[in-house]
Amino acid sequence: MQRKQARRLLVAGALAATLGACSSSAIIDKLPSDMGEPADAPARPAVAYQYPAVHDMPPPRPDQPLTDEQQVQMEQQLENLRDRQEGHSDKTAAKGSKKTKNQPAAAAEGETAGSKGNP
Repeated sequence: MQRKQARRLLVAGALAATLGACSSSAIIDKLPSDMGEPADAPARPAVAYQYPAVHDMPPPRPDQPLTDEQQVQMEQQLENLRDRQEGHSDKTAAKGSKKTKNQPAAAAEGETAGSKGNP
């Protein structure tokens, strides 16, 4: 019984020593160039790469979200700009464009989306 425990301890010790040797960065640096890196490999940097801190949060933004009034004002400005670019000068044309605002141009003309006419 004691022999089995001794063997288990010996195997556990050998396993621990083997896993400890897996940290081979220092060993690879000491190998001759014939056994280590290829001759055309770039030189290693003097300082290891520093990874960015993952859990560091950026500072809060100085901008505040838009209020409801500012949001409505921005939407009106965008609608006015769109109407000017499309050439609508009166309010009735702008109201008519709101009805077909969500529809594609082909659907507004009566065609279904994705359909092609036969030649």
